[in-house]
Amino acid sequence: MTRTRSLASGFLSLSAAAVLALSTAGATAAAPALEDRKKDPSVVSITVDSTGVAEYWTAEKMKNAIPGDVLAGKALERGNRSKDSTVEKGKGSEVKATKGKPTIAQNEAPVSHIGKVFFSLGGSNYVCSGNAVTSANKSTVSTAAHCLSEGPEASANFVFVPGYENGVAPYGRWTAKSLHVPVQWSAAGDMAYDTGFAVMDRLDQKNLTDVVGGSGVAFNQPRGLTYKSFGYPAAAPFDGKTLKSCTGTAANDKRNPQFNSQGIPCDMTGGSSGGPWFIGTDSSGPQNSVNSYGYNNGSAVMYGPYWGTVIQATYQSASVS
Repeated sequence: MTRTRSLASGFLSLSAAAVLALSTAGATAAAPALEDRKKDPSVVSITVDSTGVAEYWTAEKMKNAIPGDVLAGKALERGNRSKDSTVEKGKGSEVKATKGKPTIAQNEAPVSHIGKVFFSLGGSNYVCSGNAVTSANKSTVSTAAHCLSEGPEASANFVFVPGYENGVAPYGRWTAKSLHVPVQWSAAGDMAYDTGFAVMDRLDQKNLTDVVGGSGVAFNQPRGLTYKSFGYPAAAPFDGKTLKSCTGTAANDKRNPQFNSQGIPCDMTGGSSGGPWFIGTDSSGPQNSVNSYGYNNGSAVMYGPYWGTVIQATYQSASVS
């Protein structure tokens, strides 16, 4: 499923030219839950306190964390008006697999730069998925925006656990120092922009991608590409303990075209929110979306936002912060 096309216009890597370009588009950190639009009016950047966060996440709290896709349902209630009432709300916004039947999602060995995301919001603990990406600061993680903020309230106790498997954190727990989401998400929970980026603190004097590696990222790409998505689905029939994947050719969401999203065949459940979509059939391709939402009418499709200029600006803001 290799695509013979150029990614030059949208692919970002750690080349000297890319780093130079990114260094001119920074974002100044702001107080928690306050917007910073001085340098880029399309991005909301939030500083967070990581004191005691790694210790906060006991094994018991991780086990009991709520799949973060319920927050996508809240975003639909807050700002979007779906014309199809079967969009998941409450328990989740991703397609649920049927117990006892084979699933579309496939088992995967751990990937060092893909992991689980844990955070607190509104007094509850949640779990999502995320991926370390190439960045100027070597410390940036992509995930769904609904795993980073709910309106003006930012996630707290945010940690990224790369390479997670069966409760083991082989590369440690990385705490966040800033969160970055599109202003369209912060202001109205617009599902078209359900992607954000977290910048992680150093761990043992090392930067994240120096330890686990990081994916390239691509923006403003053609629609209808073939993708492989990854995540840690936690709702039945999955248990959130191991990495899963889905592969397929993307098609537009015809039910709610205002979301501008694309979907691939997939039945991963809650907990997989924020997991990366790679162009191609493995995790070596550039990342070009995240797991965002699905429908509860039995159509086993996972939808992800289109990564255009707004999400690119959000990435650039995080990359140099």
